Amino acid sequence: MRQQKVAFIGLGVMGYPMSGYLSKMGYETKVYNRTKATADRWVNDYTGTVCDTPKEAAIDCDVVFICVGNDEDVRSVTYGSDGILSGMKSGAVLVDHTTTSAELAVELAKVAKEQGIDFIDAPVSGGQAGAENGALTVMCGGDQAVFDRTAPYMAVYAKQISLLGENGQGQRCKMVNQICIGGVLQGLSEGLLLAQKAGLKIEDVVETLKHGAAGSWQMENRAVTMTQDKFDFGFAIDWMRKDLGFCLDEAEKYGITLPLTKEVYEKYGALQAKGLGRLDTSVLCKALEEHQ
Repeated sequence: MRQQKVAFIGLGVMGYPMSGYLSKMGYETKVYNRTKATADRWVNDYTGTVCDTPKEAAIDCDVVFICVGNDEDVRSVTYGSDGILSGMKSGAVLVDHTTTSAELAVELAKVAKEQGIDFIDAPVSGGQAGAENGALTVMCGGDQAVFDRTAPYMAVYAKQISLLGENGQGQRCKMVNQICIGGVLQGLSEGLLLAQKAGLKIEDVVETLKHGAAGSWQMENRAVTMTQDKFDFGFAIDWMRKDLGFCLDEAEKYGITLPLTKEVYEKYGALQAKGLGRLDTSVLCKALEEHQ
């Protein structure tokens, strides 16, 4: 049986280990990264081929994965004479793991279909640690048959893979995910502030509350580090604010307001203005401290 061929476009903190899992599982893997030094490092860590363009990586592949920064980054590697779509064969599947607007997912699905290519929007949650541990949650939009073909590939780096509906619904589910994270971090920031002022030991608070209704991933993984002023983790507020912007835009289309989301979005904007954009999302607590 022919060895299945895949390509992975984008070797950031997420794409680097995700593509590594595909390689380790025996898929013939080609990679492309805008900064070639990263791709060269990847090929020393895993088995695969470094390509000079997205098109070169996509040629003759059964599935092509994208994991880059934003809508325009996706378009830059997908379209054009050196883009992914110019190299993909008919019947192949394009999977976009980038968190983008739902509009882009619908756009890509339409363009891909015109070339006889299937498309799945598949944003992920779990952060750098989830990618490195092969424990991501993947939220997909697309056709059931296409999802069924591609889920086994994604299973090598994911613990949960769900199809939420047509193209765009994966991205909309990711918006819900980001809204919930923002709300949890806002509540956690306020709770920790009260705990500190009251003289409670944060480690004891977390160990107690994580087993009850207030427990969350953010509490278990970020509460203590937030009080230690440690914010050097994988998911920067630059990306979170971009994601929350998608949420607010989507809400506007339905004529609804998201007051907490807007508040968190604005607080992240203020932190960006202070030069903190590359710090982890849990740095939201600093916006609260400034008003005390």
